[in-house]
Amino acid sequence: MCERMEKYAKKNLSTEQSPKSEKTRIQIKNEHTGGTQCNKASSQKRTQETDAVSLLDFRFLKENRLRKREDFQKVYANGKRIKGRFMTAFLMPSETPFQRIGFTASKKAIGKAYQRNRAKRLLREAYRLSKKELNELDTNYDWVLNARRSLLEVKLDEPLEEFRQIVEKVKNSEQEINKGEEDVVG
Repeated sequence: MCERMEKYAKKNLSTEQSPKSEKTRIQIKNEHTGGTQCNKASSQKRTQETDAVSLLDFRFLKENRLRKREDFQKVYANGKRIKGRFMTAFLMPSETPFQRIGFTASKKAIGKAYQRNRAKRLLREAYRLSKKELNELDTNYDWVLNARRSLLEVKLDEPLEEFRQIVEKVKNSEQEINKGEEDVVG
């Protein structure tokens, strides 16, 4: 049986490579520039300069998340609450050298699983895009963001703006506390 297969393979299967054709790409006329897409793509430089440090700042690491129920309960019990139209933020000064955050979207407040997932995605992205503002705070906090039903009716820009306003309120309250301490000391 093996001999028959070898003979068949020698007879019907070629081990030689086929010669390459002169033009392997199909060139399509580009209406907008008058050139071809193939030529245009090869002439463009594909490298893009990015600041690696700024890209790393947008990561959302495990150490930056509140993950245990006890952590959430501690923030609810001892933290400050700030209500907004799209979210309720609970925050408490943290012992960690960085900001930590947790997100909640309850079945009672939001609804079905896909709606809760979208709400948490929006809150997560609002937090991630506000890292610059969060880094300007004097104190590191543990945050818990609770989604509200109205969050599902909007795109990212409105919850992002609301979260940045909440961070600004926290920053202002920190400045007032620091100013009060200076008055007492001075």
